[in-house]
Amino acid sequence: MSTTTPISQENIVVGEVANGLPLTIPVYRIKGDGSGPSVYVQANMHGAEVQGNAVIFQLLEQLKCLKLKGDITLVPYANPIGCNQKSGEFTLGRFDPITGTNWNRMYHCNSNLAVQFAEQYADADDHTLKSAFKAALIDEVDQQLTGPAYRLTTGKRIALNLQKLAHQADIVLDLHTGPISSQHLYCPDYAKASASYFNIPHVLFIPNDFDGAMDEASFCPWWQLTDALAKQGREFAVQVEAFTVELGSQEKIDLSAAFDDANSILSYLNHKQVLLDAPHLPKAITRYGCNLNDYLAYYAPMGGMVEYIAPLGGHIKAGEPIAKVLRMERYLSEQPLQTLTLDCDAIAILHFASASVNQGTELYKFFTNVFEL
Repeated sequence: MSTTTPISQENIVVGEVANGLPLTIPVYRIKGDGSGPSVYVQANMHGAEVQGNAVIFQLLEQLKCLKLKGDITLVPYANPIGCNQKSGEFTLGRFDPITGTNWNRMYHCNSNLAVQFAEQYADADDHTLKSAFKAALIDEVDQQLTGPAYRLTTGKRIALNLQKLAHQADIVLDLHTGPISSQHLYCPDYAKASASYFNIPHVLFIPNDFDGAMDEASFCPWWQLTDALAKQGREFAVQVEAFTVELGSQEKIDLSAAFDDANSILSYLNHKQVLLDAPHLPKAITRYGCNLNDYLAYYAPMGGMVEYIAPLGGHIKAGEPIAKVLRMERYLSEQPLQTLTLDCDAIAILHFASASVNQGTELYKFFTNVFEL
């Protein structure tokens, strides 16, 4: 007789809207037996990036039929303002319309905390150190949330409430999509071994630098603590793994692809011993890596109407055409159709959503200096 693992739901308040009513987000929780690492998954921080909601649905559909060792918390619609930020038929929601700040650049990280803890807990055992540091991270977020309300923007308040949930976990997955994009994974350098357990062919390795994003806010403090302790001659593994999972393109959901994406995540969680007796294993695919400083942004050298030629996920050779730019106002004065090329070998990862571009628009992102994992 099959059993179903219970799922609980809580709607947490992350702010107030103009009529004074609460702004809430749904939080789903599934309890494990306490013997495995805890997990936090969120989606749709950017308004148009909706595929993550479908992935959370497919995760819930499978998780309720699995036995769990670790607790799992899942948050769809992480930014209820962003996903309702429409302009005609398009969803905006990448930037706070009031401040202009990227919704995914408002999290908190105190780089001094790790140094303080390395000194204060120099003689503590690993378990005590981990518990105390996790509590301190949560307390820092709490202090900001309970401080003077006038100090927090709408976006900062949403981000801090999400971050408080994330800091309680050992594994953090932030689900995103690109404009028009292939699947790829943002992976901290120290977690390279884990990248091969996702069914994602393209992996971008990022350093211990905080730029405001959820994955960085989750792993940077722990990485900094590891580094601080290493300077004292103590080995202490980074205790949290956090990834940004780029699921594809924005403004659409695909439930079939979401099922595959959910299996990819479950393969990783199975590797991390979050699941008990689960069948999920990584696919035998070739995975390609790129370091962040080799992640090339290609900006439009001219304005015009663009036909994107380089296939996403495709390997491009130096000198091959990647796009054509049509400039009809130049039809009689010069060649109206210009071909754009790249001067190095690369993998095309994503491109701009519109065919209409100004000079200087980011047309493509490319992996360069690629290596196999």
